[in-house]
Amino acid sequence: MSSGKLPSKSHDFFGWYNEVIYQAQLVDESPTRGCVVLRPYGYALWENIVHIMDKRFKEKGIENAYFPLLIPESFLKKEAKHVEGFSPELAVVTHAGGKQLEEPYVIRPTSETIIYHMMARWITSWRDLPMQLNQWANVVRWEMRTRPFLRTSEFLWQEGHTAHATREEALEKAKEMLGVYIKFITEELCIPIFAGEKTPKERFAGGDATFTMEGMMPDGKALQMGTSHLLAHSFPAAYGVQFQDKDGQMKSPWCTSWGTTTRMIGAAVMVHGDDAGLVLPPAIAQYQVVIVPIFKTDEEKVTVLAAANAQKQALENADIRVHIDARDERPGAKFFHWELRGVPIRLELGPRDVAQQSLMMAPRIVAEGADRKITVAFDALVGTVHGALKTFAQLLFTRAKTYRDAQLSNATKGTLESFGKNIEAYNGFVKAGWCFDRACEEALVAYKGSIRCILDEMVPDEAQCFGCQKPATHVVLAAKSY
Repeated sequence: MSSGKLPSKSHDFFGWYNEVIYQAQLVDESPTRGCVVLRPYGYALWENIVHIMDKRFKEKGIENAYFPLLIPESFLKKEAKHVEGFSPELAVVTHAGGKQLEEPYVIRPTSETIIYHMMARWITSWRDLPMQLNQWANVVRWEMRTRPFLRTSEFLWQEGHTAHATREEALEKAKEMLGVYIKFITEELCIPIFAGEKTPKERFAGGDATFTMEGMMPDGKALQMGTSHLLAHSFPAAYGVQFQDKDGQMKSPWCTSWGTTTRMIGAAVMVHGDDAGLVLPPAIAQYQVVIVPIFKTDEEKVTVLAAANAQKQALENADIRVHIDARDERPGAKFFHWELRGVPIRLELGPRDVAQQSLMMAPRIVAEGADRKITVAFDALVGTVHGALKTFAQLLFTRAKTYRDAQLSNATKGTLESFGKNIEAYNGFVKAGWCFDRACEEALVAYKGSIRCILDEMVPDEAQCFGCQKPATHVVLAAKSY
């Protein structure tokens, strides 16, 4: 990839996105079709996502496990809707050890089939419930058109699977895990979202209900940030999962699944980046702070690096991720390097700063009217940086929400003709009334849009369905999507 000036984000959004993820060294091209290599700087973002979310999963009673990459093809055929939903995306292994296999293996597109096969062995009594498992893994879904982080043939994700004695418990768990995602996406990724339930047409293949989170990207399109599903009895019935309840009766458990992927990294890049490069949310950035030492002589170098290391240690003791850029490069080149890579805070430290026991702090972005740089005393550095990182995250969320709200329109009393052309031409989100009829939902296709989710909102008294103009029973979010 090139390493020149980035295209304008507002004038060439996809050109900008493709350049910034390569120039900032998040990814590199792969010889494998539809796949990319996650470079250390990009993989560190995923590591931080895993670190935060894994802790929260475990706080909810979830245990980690790992299941095989290769799944017998016959397993997928046991749940008809499931295999139908994934059939076009499957990658199949037919030969191994120099011979044709008696039964082909599917490279996992998701792991419900093999997990429920194992649950049938592990669950026999109500005492075994709830069973709450999560897997951090990779999956393969053979994509025709790919874009790094957003849609690749192989990607990283987590998939949670739980089994419960009652439907109420399962539904509560599906919604609880959706809440874990919402908290992470809004607070750590600093991205405002709409959450709601998918329509029957859009729900997970083989599931009874799907809950989703939809974020608006800078081009006005919706990006599905994660999903949580109530699978009910479909998979337990197909794979023979049963338990004996307290009354001695054999029953099928009610189940859930929920997952998020490296797509969240792509969302953070798109939502927060600017014409200078990435702007990373502090929670997931590999380095939250970079110290740039500035010196001319060897004597100054010794003095400045000693002070830089002392401040680095103080910040690390306060659980702040810090890097000292001691490369033999001009300061201006280092400033550009870390600006492109989106590090939230840059600290500049020269001999005069050391003498004054202070340094210069330059956040990657600041609120309108705020100083681009401020002087911070050594003894106030930890508290100042903590506050600056919090302010930085709040600013990211506020900027994104302000943009999203400006691209959101209310058409609960409108018709598809009144907003459909705008969706097709200008993108953006629309709140609309819907009668729950699939024919009306299908009408959005003509405008390249879809119902992203059913919102948990009161239906206005005079709301009408966008498709048939009958009284609306639901308020939905309509948009074009990735």
